[in-house]
Amino acid sequence: MKRNRFKIFAPIALSLALVVSCTNLEIEETDSNFPENTGEGFSGVGNPASQVDGLYNDLNGHFGDQANYYALTEVSTDEQLVPTRGTDWGDNGIWRTLHQHTWDASHQYILNTWNQFNQNVFRASEVIDSRSNSPADVLAEAQFIRGLSMWVILDLYGQVPFREVDEGPEINPRLLSRSEAMDFVISDLEAAITGLPSVAAPSGDDNKRASKAAARFLLARILLNKHIYNGSGTPESADMARVISLVDEIAAEGYALQAGYFDIFRDSPDTETIWWLETSVGNRIFNGLHYNSTELGGGGWNGFSTLAEFYDMFEGDPNTNRGELDGTPLDGQEERRGWVPNAGTPFTSAAGTKDENGDGFEDGSNVGFGFLIGQQYAPNGNPLKDRPGNNLEFTKELPGLVGNNERTGIRVQKYGARYGEFLGHEIIFRYADAHLMKAEAMMRSSGDATAMVNELRTLRGATPLGSVSEADLLAERGRELYVEFVRRGDMIRFGQYTRDWEFKDPDAVGDETKLLFPIPNNALLSNPNLVQNPGY
Repeated sequence: MKRNRFKIFAPIALSLALVVSCTNLEIEETDSNFPENTGEGFSGVGNPASQVDGLYNDLNGHFGDQANYYALTEVSTDEQLVPTRGTDWGDNGIWRTLHQHTWDASHQYILNTWNQFNQNVFRASEVIDSRSNSPADVLAEAQFIRGLSMWVILDLYGQVPFREVDEGPEINPRLLSRSEAMDFVISDLEAAITGLPSVAAPSGDDNKRASKAAARFLLARILLNKHIYNGSGTPESADMARVISLVDEIAAEGYALQAGYFDIFRDSPDTETIWWLETSVGNRIFNGLHYNSTELGGGGWNGFSTLAEFYDMFEGDPNTNRGELDGTPLDGQEERRGWVPNAGTPFTSAAGTKDENGDGFEDGSNVGFGFLIGQQYAPNGNPLKDRPGNNLEFTKELPGLVGNNERTGIRVQKYGARYGEFLGHEIIFRYADAHLMKAEAMMRSSGDATAMVNELRTLRGATPLGSVSEADLLAERGRELYVEFVRRGDMIRFGQYTRDWEFKDPDAVGDETKLLFPIPNNALLSNPNLVQNPGY
């Protein structure tokens, strides 16, 4: 089964049209699903199924973008940074301040993310309202989307404004605390689990919509973080037991770990993918590649990189990451670290033309997978050059967040350029994450996570560990789930988000106010019920 494909040609797709109205949690009258009789109050959504389709399309944009939500969850960690190269990627410091932890309440991505996911909450609430008479399956999908979107807000900002669907703009949305919002989300997800369909693995087209497994996954993630959200600081045994039970229920539908790490991120069915969105992965491929790295349609944008300390968490030679074209390692690396195709071995399909034999491989790409370091090669196997004519060798070292040349920084490739640069398939929830959530819940219940972690490590070609500590488990989640929207939340849960890392502002080290983003200035002006988070 192949999934649908579509193309997005803009390197950065930002959704800014609803900035003011989203802050006020209103719907523009230009929306095709705007409630009827709006002058006399809400009377229901005319076509609930169409509004849910629109919500999925919005999620495609929210998760497919390299800015906004992705930037807040990845660039603000030790996993991703966007160094300025000359004038490229300067953007008035919008990327640098995230990595440095020097953002403030005027940061555009903090505002955009707030607007986008609050908008989703309101539009999903319209579908959920009894006056919309939504069919049971549509209702359950809206409950899942509202739960997901409200979770994003409570996770990032620690408070959630909530407007009833029949309240006009003269009513300021009431404020839900983090604990109140968490309870609201849990209720939505419990209801969604009841109403959503069961979709058995291996995954296919059905997994681009919410299912029982997707709702269980998100509920498990929230329960794993419950002690962070309610401020208790200590996980409750009942919550950890429920996490284990939820993961077991997901596994009962056929979801399981799968060998062949980078094959998981293709568009063919697998047992790992619980929920994916039909959004282009072009951002994930091209935002780190050099302009000369590939002849495919998106080019390279030469921005995103990773830190040497993150790369060094993986087994293998610390300075090279070479491999055969089939992924056979040449530098002792584990599978997840990937490989750079060795010199003199150009990548082509068996027939020598672009996907002529239908194996999904495209000619014209000698781009590797995972972490690209050292010399890069052209499709004919010759060493690539940068634009000034230097050998295109990606380096571990960066001089800083500014003053970089075209070659500094290790680049990250999880989705393969050789499989299609604008493939409409990005994984949002994956079973390996659930597997590690269960291992963590066992550990936090005074159990031993070693066997479960080693099951995954053995499958990925990594050396089994003698025992697994909290630090080991956080590192394992980093190795397995890099650039999958989870690093910020993981670092907070394990108490590592405020630690020092390369290029973080020294004044931000240990600053626990950075555990939450600020409420955007525009939102504070529009709703006096909101209270700015400490430190901003």
